[in-house]
Amino acid sequence: MRRALLGALGIALFLALWEAIGRLGLAGISWPPLSSVLTMLTDESRRPLFQRALLATLESTGWGYAWGTSAGLGLATLAHLVPLLRRGSDRLAAVMNSVPSIALGPIFLVLLSRESTPAAVSSIHVFFIVFVAVSSGLQRASDAHRDLFSVLGADRLKRFRRLELPAALPALASGLRLAWPAALIGAIIGEWFGAPRGIGILIINAMQNFQIVLLWCAVLLAVAASLLFYGLLTLLERAAYARFGS
Repeated sequence: MRRALLGALGIALFLALWEAIGRLGLAGISWPPLSSVLTMLTDESRRPLFQRALLATLESTGWGYAWGTSAGLGLATLAHLVPLLRRGSDRLAAVMNSVPSIALGPIFLVLLSRESTPAAVSSIHVFFIVFVAVSSGLQRASDAHRDLFSVLGADRLKRFRRLELPAALPALASGLRLAWPAALIGAIIGEWFGAPRGIGILIINAMQNFQIVLLWCAVLLAVAASLLFYGLLTLLERAAYARFGS
């Protein structure tokens, strides 16, 4: 309760500071008051615009999140079961993570459609985080437990299914929690390459037309969506550690 109260107090102070800086004009016209941003967000005439943009971004983020999680989990599992592939898979994941997503956008735009580019860029952001989390999680099982399974006659696949995979679930849950903000950022960046709608499109249009309040509305929507799903995934992580953490 104390931590929750301190967190709420910190957020309230931040929002009050935001409003004061905007009202006093301490940061110029590029920092509008929070009240102006909330007024535009709750404007009935603009609600369909914000809803379409948010739903489009969340859809792209969801697909990218699913693709990246599947790829990271699959490659980490394959590298764990086939040790000869471990070094190569580590390097592949590192190389893919080192390529800036802003450089991958045009490539995906050529290979895929405009609608699929945000999800593809988002999946690259998720892939490396999940791969690292699962790779480290699959090593959590102790040597004593592995030896016990071997003595009892368990083959490699049965040991993986009964011992190593459950031991890796807390690490996977942590990776999923950390991957969501990265997925959302990737989707927004991917929308800059010609997506028909989304929060990224709102940001670009607001910047080009110098609509500062609209720009902050788009940013606030992205932050709210990120915090909401991050909180839900934190609950999932706690449940995984409570069940499989020991």
